[in-house]
Amino acid sequence: MSDFSLPGAASAGVDLLKPLAKPATAAAGADKARIEKTARDFETSFLSVMIGQMFEGVSTPSPFGGGQGEDAFRSFMNDAFAKSITQHGGIGLSKHIASELLKLQGAA
Repeated sequence: MSDFSLPGAASAGVDLLKPLAKPATAAAGADKARIEKTARDFETSFLSVMIGQMFEGVSTPSPFGGGQGEDAFRSFMNDAFAKSITQHGGIGLSKHIASELLKLQGAA
């Protein structure tokens, strides 16, 4: 018997030093999937902003680019680049974010 016991705990078969196992449920799996999707979405948003900063000072020659149309649609192009990068493995940011969120939720 350990020094860390409650009266009656021994008769109930409870070991206070052993962590309780969390039951695996479908809801826990759904939460994990939702956290991983949120982490991927965050990585996509981060990449979109980063790509936008990268193109900040770039100008396009007049015959095929520039003007108000390009300025208006540049953010859509940045979002498309970011989504494509994330779908092909990204930069690894989403894995770390998901891991930390799962730790905070106690699901890791």
